[in-house]
Amino acid sequence: MDNFQKEIDERANLALSNKFELLLFRLGSDQEKGKSELYGINVFKLREIVPMPSITRAAGMRSPLLGMASIRDQFIPVIDLPAVAGCTPTTGLNLLLVTEYARSTQAFAVESVENIVRLDWSQVHTAEAGVSSKNITSIACLDSDNQNPELALVLDVEQILYDIIPSVRGVAPETCQTKDFNLKPGSVAIVAEDSRVARALLEQGLRSMGIPALMFNTGLEAWEKIKQMAQEAQNEGYPITDKIALVLTDLEMPEMDGFTLTRNIKRDDKLKKIPVVIHSSLSGSANEDHVRKVGANGYVAKFEINELASVIHGVLDQDGE
Repeated sequence: MDNFQKEIDERANLALSNKFELLLFRLGSDQEKGKSELYGINVFKLREIVPMPSITRAAGMRSPLLGMASIRDQFIPVIDLPAVAGCTPTTGLNLLLVTEYARSTQAFAVESVENIVRLDWSQVHTAEAGVSSKNITSIACLDSDNQNPELALVLDVEQILYDIIPSVRGVAPETCQTKDFNLKPGSVAIVAEDSRVARALLEQGLRSMGIPALMFNTGLEAWEKIKQMAQEAQNEGYPITDKIALVLTDLEMPEMDGFTLTRNIKRDDKLKKIPVVIHSSLSGSANEDHVRKVGANGYVAKFEINELASVIHGVLDQDGE
């Protein structure tokens, strides 16, 4: 048990050094390319891997939902991940990846599991320019071979769940409770989020709150914009908080994660007064401890828009005191 807890602590502490672990798995032959692609998911979101159990299929349930499985006395929806990705398993659906996202538990059926690799987030690049599938959020380079690197496609699980399971969508942005936010005229929110669906929900939610926002796909893109705006504020003789009302960041992002982005802001004397709210599908005490360690002003799990509004309201009011 001590060794198991030590392994969990070591994995959690990776987040403070811009590193993470990726579970690699296969879904079968791609229906368009005819080859078996390597896919990945952050180990932090994985609760366990189990052999395929018996599945109970409810009347009217359609693909890619396979049905419900009883795992440790909990009934969990099972999603046919090869069907989502357009793959055909050669040996069948053999394993379930049981995951926890946005306060919900679900299982993804896969063909096989390959390995767990430890990577730096700088090895992960946004897929939006080069991959057509909306279900792929980024591409991980698994080695240093610049000519022919081994790649893994990192799934946008938020998008998949949003499309398949309505209960994970939370409260619609249009139903956000009206609040008066302590915003300086002309200031904006900087938002860093790599998931398309999460980014769209955040943009709609902030609009419903009356908070103008600049949206970025990666922590690194957001960091570069923050530095640029800080230089502009310095040249104009204004504090940075006149330009940036707050930073809202995901944790898992290509190139630079949310922990590193937050730490960069809070370690810089010119930037440290900017309120930072972390908005993530990663939950648990380890992440909340890290949020405190890097100095974030608030933390909220996806996708409850009224809870997000309350947290933003709190940190902006605190900043204005």
